[in-house]
Amino acid sequence: MPELPEVETVRSALAPVMEGNRFARIEARRPDLRFPFPDDFEARLTNARVEGLGRRGKYLIADLSTGESLIMHLGMSGRFVIEGGLHSAIGPNGKAKPPKSKHDHVVFELTSLYPVRIIYNDPRRFGFMDLVPSDALEECRHFKAMGPEPLSSHFSAMRLNDALKPRAAPIKAVLLDQRVVAGLGNIYVCEALFRAGISPRRQAKSVAGRRGERLYGVIIDVLRDAIEAGGSSLKDFANADGELGYFQHRFDVYDREGEDCRICGKIISRIIQSGRSTFFCSNCQR
Repeated sequence: MPELPEVETVRSALAPVMEGNRFARIEARRPDLRFPFPDDFEARLTNARVEGLGRRGKYLIADLSTGESLIMHLGMSGRFVIEGGLHSAIGPNGKAKPPKSKHDHVVFELTSLYPVRIIYNDPRRFGFMDLVPSDALEECRHFKAMGPEPLSSHFSAMRLNDALKPRAAPIKAVLLDQRVVAGLGNIYVCEALFRAGISPRRQAKSVAGRRGERLYGVIIDVLRDAIEAGGSSLKDFANADGELGYFQHRFDVYDREGEDCRICGKIISRIIQSGRSTFFCSNCQR
């Protein structure tokens, strides 16, 4: 599933095309994705101007002139493709994308200097879209219990330590909890724990303190590095311009089971935690 860096990469590609323009026409080609579309979905979006395109955790948020916000989640395989203007239909691996795919589920046609369409493609249909009042975003079901944005002023070493102190669960599982910090997923938690030298098996409460302060800084550094590299392209991910991310070439531990640790030369291990693969170096991480 795309994590914060991948979603931020998509946001950066879509924003210049969407912001300041209106939805001239909306076509939802099926009644649902992971969940049914909101009532009157097409009508509520038609002629609405996109005032801004933001992100909360792994969600994209388009603030509209109608007083509503369009919330979009990519799920496992969802992606946007920009057609028209200075863009062409490009698919994964830079190959030309067919004019229409059976997995193109939503089409947004925007008013612009050049005709532009943004197509939402999702083979597995685990993504979803919702419309909520803009002034009630933080209280909606998607964000009400969500933790702080790690790249914002709302996230701090003190806040992270406070969240870790009462938790006896493994630090890996706690960092995946979106109530603790928003947007982190399996890839970047593995990478952050390696850089911080913290075992994924260690109880979260034992990380609070100096280890927590170190982990706080590392989380920010890992996310910024990944965004700069355009995210990580594993399986389905490519951004809205058709470009692949490159952070997977910088992985220290993720998906490197059996390979040598770049720091100590020991073998990278894999274990299962909460049904997810955890990659780590048992020598470097304590």
